[in-house]
Amino acid sequence: MLNIDLTGKIALITGATGQLGRIMTRTLAQCGAKVAIHYMSNAGKARELLQEIEEAGGQAMIVQGDITKKEQIENMKAQIREQLGDPDIVVANAVVQYGWTSVLEQSPEDYVSQFESCVMQNVFLAKAFIPGMIDKGWGRMIGINTECAMQNFPSQSAYTAGKRGMDGVYRVLAKEVGAHQITVNQVAPGWTISEKDRGAHDLNDAAYVEQVPLKRRGEDQDIANAVAFLASDLAGFITGAYIPVNGGNVMPAI
Repeated sequence: MLNIDLTGKIALITGATGQLGRIMTRTLAQCGAKVAIHYMSNAGKARELLQEIEEAGGQAMIVQGDITKKEQIENMKAQIREQLGDPDIVVANAVVQYGWTSVLEQSPEDYVSQFESCVMQNVFLAKAFIPGMIDKGWGRMIGINTECAMQNFPSQSAYTAGKRGMDGVYRVLAKEVGAHQITVNQVAPGWTISEKDRGAHDLNDAAYVEQVPLKRRGEDQDIANAVAFLASDLAGFITGAYIPVNGGNVMPAI
């Protein structure tokens, strides 16, 4: 029987207080990892998550910062190193939220914000944490992309552009650091059921579900399971991958 065992590993999850972030953080902690819970502004949720993990017997810490600012990520690095050690696993989940509209109406600032959160966040995280992984000869960089990056639907141009830029960084980085046994992969969720949806009893959409081969929306735990797998030794020979976790709604061409 194969188990995902991350005992002894240290993981940083950006945007850990968000809908998907909380589930990913809990799951990595349940697999035995020590977790650094990153948040930007929701200190209350971060404290709740910290307490939950510690009460379950896990080890965690809270770290705050703007993931679009290199100096703040460096400050996060110093705090994590002092309390837990250098991360073996970095999950880039945080993203700047904004209103979706047409290319002609979208604010230029929205394109800048998406570039900063989707591309520069990952560049800054790599610069901060990959050297420590190189020293260890082992590491995992996991980015949360989206099925939207392949769908090109109206109103999604800024988001799609940011996530496609992120994809380029990840594919190049995978080739640059692979010799150090560091894998660099992306998980691309579809329209996923989260805690918010369950609270509102909004779990289905007939039109969306009809086009999904598995005939359901994904669960947040589905995304967290994929992240945990990629973080583990079970995925040690997978790198440079863009993995849709969307029931087959989007299937990349070979």
